[in-house]
Formats: sequence, C-alpha cells, structure tokens
Amino acid sequence: MRGISTFLLAATAMFFTPFAAEAQDKTLTVYTYESFTSDWGPGPKIKAEFEKTCACTVNFVGVADGVALLTRLKLEGTGSEADIALGLDTSLISEAKATGLFEANGVDAGAVKVPGNYADDTFIPYDYGHFAVIYDTQTIKNPPKSLKDLIEGDASQKIAIQDPRTSTPGLGLLLWVKSVYADKAPEAWAKLRDRVLTVTPGWSEAYGLFTKGEVPMVLSYTTSPAYHMVEEKTDRYQAASFSDGHYIQIEVAGMLKHARDKDLAKSFLTFLISPAAQDIIPTTNWMMPAAATAAPLPEAFDKLVKPEKTLLIGSDEVAKNRQAWIDEWLTAMSKK
Repeated sequence: MRGISTFLLAATAMFFTPFAAEAQDKTLTVYTYESFTSDWGPGPKIKAEFEKTCACTVNFVGVADGVALLTRLKLEGTGSEADIALGLDTSLISEAKATGLFEANGVDAGAVKVPGNYADDTFIPYDYGHFAVIYDTQTIKNPPKSLKDLIEGDASQKIAIQDPRTSTPGLGLLLWVKSVYADKAPEAWAKLRDRVLTVTPGWSEAYGLFTKGEVPMVLSYTTSPAYHMVEEKTDRYQAASFSDGHYIQIEVAGMLKHARDKDLAKSFLTFLISPAAQDIIPTTNWMMPAAATAAPLPEAFDKLVKPEKTLLIGSDEVAKNRQAWIDEWLTAMSKK
C-alpha cells in the first residue's frame, strides 16, 4: 500500500504543481503606512481575509506615513513595485493624480458614505476620522476647548505633533491651523511652538511617547480613545472637543497605472470597502469605516467626541499651497 500511496501522491503533485506555482506567482504589492501593517493593525487580518478569495499573495510594504508614501511613489515612478497605494488622504489626491502614476479603477464605490459625500473615480475612501488633541486625564485637568486654547494655553503642558512633510496627521494639523487662522497661521504656529515637546516623522512615534507618559498631549484622532476603552478597559485618555471645529481625514486607496494584474488590484479595492474588510477597520486602525459593516461598532465609539463642525480644505487648494504653507510652518517653528 505504501508504494501505491507514494505513486499516487507523486502523480498528484506532478498534476497540481504548475497550477500551484501559478497561484503562488500571483502577487499583489500594496504600499501603505507602517501602523497599517503592524501586528495590531488591520493589515494582517485584511491580508488573510483577501487571500482566502484571490488565490494570491498580498505583499504589504510599509513606510512611515501617508506623505512619505507619496514621496516614495514619486521617487520610484513607473519602476515602483506598488500595485496599490493605500494610506493617502484627500489632502494629497490632486498631487497624487498630477504624478500620472494612477488611473481610474472602475470599482463600484456606491457603498461608501463619508462626511461631505466625497467620491472619486481614482481613489476609494476606506476609513475616516477627525483629528483631535488626545490628553492624559491624570495630568491634564482642564484640556483645551478650542484651537485658540491649545495655541495660547499653558506652555508647560506639552504636546507631541507630527511633521507635515512626512506625516498625514502632521499635514492635517497644518491644514487645521490654516482653516481656523488663515493668513494669521504663521503667528499661531509661533505661539504653539512653546507647547510642542517634539515633532516626530509619523504618528506611531508621537503616540508612543504619549502612551509612555513622556508627554501629556498628542495629535491623533477623536477615535483614538476607543482603543484604550476597548483594549485596555480604561477611559484615562480622552479627546479634547474643540468649539472651532475639527479637521477631517479621509483615507483612500488607489491603483497604479503600471499594476501588474489590474483585475487583481480592482478586486482588492472592491474587497477593501466590503463588510469583510470594513468590519476589521474600526478596532484595528481605530478609525471610522467608510462603508457599511456587518457587525455593529463597539459601545466605546458611542462615547467619543462628535465634532460639531468639520473642517476640510479642497485637495486642489492644498496641492497649490502645500509647500508654501510648510515653509511658513518651518519658519515659525525654527525661530528662537
């Protein structure tokens, strides 16, 4: 029997090997930000769920943050290995399109519903969140109630922020200040400078300093406290509600023109806004889902700050002015 079994196994292996090799050669490379690909992020679960449906391998390539992602794509050009870019946001869309590296994906995004009803034929929203100052309630007893309070408040109570040149949250704060202060933004930055403990390249570094107790406030999202309530069973960390509004971030994914298997890339984008993927987003990326989920959100999400006013500058305006606004920020933040 052993001889017959061995023969049958060998014959079966000879018959299926070419097909297995073909499946293994089917790879989708997704450029995204590092926190998305981390063990606790949505990347591993989304990879596992999509691979069940695609007979393919998903290869995530992580960079520091969304702005760094666009910079890398620009540097690599058409020689990039990326099939999908995941983690840009609506502030960067016009600039991303101007590279000529992306194309319309033809994916039905009718299930997507985000504040402002944003829609685009090239970039598909997969989650969103409002930026917020997250504070440690054991250290900060009177959190800022507006951007003005933050900027003009007690300089001894420090905040960690992110660099707008490399980070989408950092860019978000830049646009938040510009939305509220307009031409007075340089003066606002000059005042805020004394409260800034450090400027990090990306979100992960800044939030890590905050959770280690090295800084009592950090720029993050209104949804961030949900993580601590769900995973750590604590309401110690909270978002400050700002009366002058919160700037929104809508995160998007797009397909590169040079994607090796465009049908596979489109399938991934379709999957990304399906309930199977959207169910993963809230409790791994700790953002709001952009489309319908199959499961209800955890109760902690009902306790989060609900911004009364949403701020957003159009992508074309951001593309036109981003470098000038960054230069304003650099000048103000570097003055002694």
